Parts: sequence; structure tokens; C-alpha cells
Amino acid sequence: MIKLRLKRCGRKQRATYRIVAIDVRSPREGRDLRKVGFYDPINNQTYLNVPAILDFLEKGAQPTEIVHDILKRAEVFKSLGVTRTKENS
Repeated sequence: MIKLRLKRCGRKQRATYRIVAIDVRSPREGRDLRKVGFYDPINNQTYLNVPAILDFLEKGAQPTEIVHDILKRAEVFKSLGVTRTKENS
């Protein structure tokens, strides 16, 4: 099963995260299938490759709770045409 989740990068005490599509059995720092976004919680910056994210979601990839919140804030689910809630995802 494929998940959209965060992959930690950056230096100590200054973490940034990549949003990646990855197999659920892989470790957090493991090999990803594709990088689909970037999230910096310190500066509150987000970059999303929306077409790639929508492609993975249509194929059945499940976002983690934090990634779901990031995508919801960026209104990605409105472009998908399906109203998703945390209970349904």
C-alpha cells in the first residue's frame, strides 16, 4: 500500500520535511517512490506538486494525518472533487 507521508530532512533543531509517496513498509528515511511536496514548519511554507498528489490519491494512496491536514489547508481535496474527512481517509 502507498502512503503520502513526511520524510525528515534539514539539520539538527531545524527540521524540514519532504512530502513523499512511499510504501508503508519503508522506514521514515527510506527510499521513496516520488517526491510530491515540501513542508517547512518553522517558516510555515509549503510547496505541493498538486497533479502528482492527485494522481497518487486517485490510485488509492492514503495520506497520513499530518499530510492530510497540509493538503486540506491547501484545498487539494476540492480539486479532487471528493469531500474527505479524517474519519473517511
